Amino acid sequence: MSYIENIYICLAAPILLCIFCFRSNARRSLIFVLSGMTACLFSAYVSAYLTGVLGLDMSTASHEVSPMVEEVLKLLPVLFYLMVFEPKRGYAISSPMLVAVGFATFENVCFLTSYGSADLLRLVIRGFGTGAMHVVCGMTLAVGLFFLWDQLWLRAVGLFALLCFLIRFHAIFNLFVNQSGAVFWIGSAIPLTVVLLYILFFRKLMEKT
Repeated sequence: MSYIENIYICLAAPILLCIFCFRSNARRSLIFVLSGMTACLFSAYVSAYLTGVLGLDMSTASHEVSPMVEEVLKLLPVLFYLMVFEPKRGYAISSPMLVAVGFATFENVCFLTSYGSADLLRLVIRGFGTGAMHVVCGMTLAVGLFFLWDQLWLRAVGLFALLCFLIRFHAIFNLFVNQSGAVFWIGSAIPLTVVLLYILFFRKLMEKT
């Protein structure tokens, strides 16, 4: 049995200490990474609760419950930051990516403790498949914030539309990777391909902020 709250404490403790030591941008980045890890921890609890209440099996829950819960909880720290601190656009669009990195990192560590680290190929697929999927979601939200930033009403409506899109994308990815054969490999490759495409123009996007 994996005690994910114990894993969370071990990973979060040094990050939390560094948050108190660093200043400005470094502190902000670490807070978002820690927020992503915290979102991952709570999403495990919420998904397990909803799965039990609805009487779903694990396969169905991974398609119908987990994508919604995880994407909503990843969005919450970003929304809090936008509404309370009203940051500049450059800081705002980096926040969802850092949250996604924290989420993916903690999820991968929990995967290691549950399934071991002997199968290198499986771990590579996990890191560059599921991990990249969370990064894609963060990048998509960042790009959306960049183009929706100028008008508050458009930002609010756009964020809801982006959330719906990300839930769908996440669910489709889970459907693919729960299959076998060519479908599994295609599903695992999609997030990494999208990340590489984002990298091609994301630096130019950041230069405009």
